[in-house]
Amino acid sequence: MTEGTTPGDEEPMSSAPEPAPTQPEPAPTQPEPMNEAPAAGSGEPPKQGWSAAPPPAPAPTTKFCHACAASIDARAEICPKCGVRQPFQAGMPGGGGLTVGDVTTATGKSKLVASLLAIFLGSFGVHKFYLGDNTKGIVYLVFFWTAIPGIVGFIEGILWLVQSDQEWLAKYGSR
Repeated sequence: MTEGTTPGDEEPMSSAPEPAPTQPEPAPTQPEPMNEAPAAGSGEPPKQGWSAAPPPAPAPTTKFCHACAASIDARAEICPKCGVRQPFQAGMPGGGGLTVGDVTTATGKSKLVASLLAIFLGSFGVHKFYLGDNTKGIVYLVFFWTAIPGIVGFIEGILWLVQSDQEWLAKYGSR
C-alpha cells in the first residue's frame, strides 16, 4: 500500500512473468591467486608474485626424561608429564651458573637435599618424611628430646653424601 491510497484502491498484482533479460549476465570472475605454484610438469614459468614457501623451522632437539622416559624438549628443566626436575647436561642451552651433579628418585627426591635435611634437621626426622618413610619420621619426632635421633640423622646424612649414587638410588629410588 502506498501513501495516500485507501485500502480499496490497491493495484491488482500482475501474474504475468517478467520478461527474461536479453543479454546473459557475465559469470563472476575470481582473481588468480598470487601464491599458487604452477602445475608440475606444465613447463610454465611461475606466475608473477609467486614465491616459494619458507623452509620449515628446524625441529627442536629432544631428550628423554630420566624419571618417566617421556620425550621432552631438550631445553626443559622440568618434565611436563611427571613434573620431575631434569639434571643439567653439559653443552645444553641455558646451563649457565653453578651446577651440582645430584641424583633424584623417580618422584623427584634429591639425594643432596635428603642428606642436608638429615644433617641439620635429623633430630626431628624431616629427612625421613621427605623420603616418604613416615613411620620412621614419627619415631624420630617422638624421641627427638633424647638427642639420639639427632645423632643418627647426622650420621645418615654424612653416609648419604659419601655413598655412590647407584647405591642410594637402589635403596631410595622407588620412593
